[in-house]
Amino acid sequence: MKLRALIATLAALPLAACLSFGGKVPDTLLTLTPTAAIPAGTARVARDGTAVTVIPPTVPQELGVLRVPVHSSPTELAYLKDAQWVEPPNRLFRNLLAETIAVRTSHPVLDIRQSSLAPGIRVAGRLTNFGLDASSMVAVITYDATLTRPNGAGVETRRFEAKVPVPEAKPAPVAAALNQAANQVAQEVADWIGG
Repeated sequence: MKLRALIATLAALPLAACLSFGGKVPDTLLTLTPTAAIPAGTARVARDGTAVTVIPPTVPQELGVLRVPVHSSPTELAYLKDAQWVEPPNRLFRNLLAETIAVRTSHPVLDIRQSSLAPGIRVAGRLTNFGLDASSMVAVITYDATLTRPNGAGVETRRFEAKVPVPEAKPAPVAAALNQAANQVAQEVADWIGG
């Protein structure tokens, strides 16, 4: 019995050396963090359409990956070496936006799976820029937001953009600048929603 297990293990070793489950993962992964967080124990009740549902924004193909895009010209795109997000940028931005709305407004904030519990305000949109502009060395975030209020109040749209200087094209400073820009945009969206 032990001999069979040993033979099976030895037979699998050459095969294991041939398998690869993706490229080399960087030593650290990048994420976004809100500048302020709602305190633990904070409770809110959704009444009369006051809840805000934040939907992950749609993204172009260049942002549908875990890498950080670098635009060297209007028609040239590369990805920042050794930089990788912990999850797709649209989900990171959605979570930061939801936390910022919860902190800066009195609204309870829901995700898309909870929206049927208390229909109210819906925030959606498209994240068109979320990377580095190498020609001007700035991190750029552009979010085309859509705000739908309850009771047939119509749909509002607004473009939000933030640009933060980056000292060098390396993961840590680019991530810090993108985090700052994302927080700026999220605060502006929260103020737009109001309440």
